[in-house]
Amino acid sequence: MIRLHHCHQTRSMRTLWLLHEMAVPFEIVVYPFDMSLKSPEFLALNPVGRVPALELDGAKLWETGAITQVLCAAYPQAGLAPETGSADWAEWLIWLHFAETISQHAAALTQQHIALFDDAMRSPVVTKLEAKRLAKCYGAVEARLEGREFLLDTGFSAADVSVGQAIYMGRHFAQVEPFARVSDWMARLEARPAYQASLPPPGADLLYAQDFYPVWQG
Repeated sequence: MIRLHHCHQTRSMRTLWLLHEMAVPFEIVVYPFDMSLKSPEFLALNPVGRVPALELDGAKLWETGAITQVLCAAYPQAGLAPETGSADWAEWLIWLHFAETISQHAAALTQQHIALFDDAMRSPVVTKLEAKRLAKCYGAVEARLEGREFLLDTGFSAADVSVGQAIYMGRHFAQVEPFARVSDWMARLEARPAYQASLPPPGADLLYAQDFYPVWQG
């Protein structure tokens, strides 16, 4: 049994997308992005009160990178991870976990633009720095995609899911259009049925009320 605990437009979208790519049966529990994640019941699933949390055959998993590695090991037939020790193994791990580097900058900007309730709490300096750091991350992906359709030489993998979802969040704050290869790669990812199935359904409560948040000017 697989049960995903999920909030729309958060890191748990990464796990939702991966499960759809794997075409395995699973249940989903959707939460609003609020204090319900701090309830004792949810903290028993993820002790820091964040999504995703994943129940897998009685085990309670958290942290997206770990969840991705466990799922890829549990369902190798999905072909979303290279064999351990293979030529692509180290690159797969690097890009899989680079998603969190991107996400930490997106999270800082989400806090600045959305979570802080008073304009006096927001910082033009922080928003400018974090947006530039996101763009630097895009540059790393741009360089990796030279001569490749996906992040690995062997083709699409869970690394593309992880980094693609991180950029899905990041582009609310730093535009990808200046990065031609990243833009083309994102278009290929967005065309995948599993990506589309992981998006918030019509009428869902969204974390991001805007498609793009420019640098805060104060």
